[in-house]
Amino acid sequence: MSQQGPTTVKIAVHGAAGRMGIRIMQLLFEDQRTELAAAIDRTGHPFIGRNVGEWIGQPADGVLMSDSPVGLTGIQAMIDFSAPAASLAIAAECAKQQIPLVIGTTGLEPEQKEQLKAYSHLIPLLVSPNVSRAVNVLMALVRNAARLLPDADVEIIERHHKFKKDAPSGTALRLAEIVAVETGVGHESYTHGREGITGDRPKGQIGLHALRTGDNPGEHTVVFGLMGECVELSHRALNRDGFARGSIDCAVWLASQPPGWYTMNDVLGL
Repeated sequence: MSQQGPTTVKIAVHGAAGRMGIRIMQLLFEDQRTELAAAIDRTGHPFIGRNVGEWIGQPADGVLMSDSPVGLTGIQAMIDFSAPAASLAIAAECAKQQIPLVIGTTGLEPEQKEQLKAYSHLIPLLVSPNVSRAVNVLMALVRNAARLLPDADVEIIERHHKFKKDAPSGTALRLAEIVAVETGVGHESYTHGREGITGDRPKGQIGLHALRTGDNPGEHTVVFGLMGECVELSHRALNRDGFARGSIDCAVWLASQPPGWYTMNDVLGL
């Protein structure tokens, strides 16, 4: 079972039956800093009421899959990988119960993010389109490249599995936002793919291209094109472990923070 001790952080997982939720729970069992304390998913899921340890390949630990976060006790942090509407609902419940919350859900609309920010006055809240440590290092490198190469033509290519619901990915949009801020262009400069007679590439345009294929867990490449040369910065996920481990790192860190709106930069000290 998950390692337990006087200093372990008791963590709940929301969206527990999803691909990310399952891997997070498996790694929580292995992490000596943490204890899986609750697993939550949608009403009607066939795993509701079942012992989590039995169906994620770990010894039975007494944690049963639940469809309700109401009345949780002793939870020190919640990790959410679900869907935008479900993330808002769990954030409201965490705010009521004073539970720090990590949200890795993508596809959040600007108004939904604003709703989440209101909860950060009550609880520590971290919302990130990508909680991988290596991806956030990529973001820091992209920021520097955009600052040093403000005249470059920037194209962002992302590739994910065919089951992903949103496009382009939240990470790709965050990378585009970083470039836009550093180069002083607006969101209106984004173009999503190209077709037909497009003419010369406008100055300051940021191209985004989404590929959906197989079971790819995620790849991102940012191209800075200049006349006669280019720089490419890339990250490739070989499996979901980087995202799962990153979310656990966030939860452990967030459990000891005061209420506020946090990012991966805070966790990594970037």
